[in-house]
Amino acid sequence: MSKLKQIPKFRSEDEEREFWATHDTTDYVDWRSARRVQFPNLKPTLRTISVRLPEHLIGGLKALANERDIPYQALLKQFLAERMREEWRRRRAA
Repeated sequence: MSKLKQIPKFRSEDEEREFWATHDTTDYVDWRSARRVQFPNLKPTLRTISVRLPEHLIGGLKALANERDIPYQALLKQFLAERMREEWRRRRAA
């Protein structure tokens, strides 16, 4: 493998984002020496949205959440995440 290039210093996240969008990381990083790490204390960035749902759908969601002893909004997030994973799996299989 050829010598790796030095990663430049960036003045901002935007500058760094632009750099990595236009450069190949394999010129700068030896991925063979990379290892997986976990950041257990990171919390996902949340964004509030407004979704209008029929009353019966909210009622059913609350009933299911009550059976599982979790907040209904947490259950809704689980359902959305599961469905999104299914859709991505289908796209990759097609």
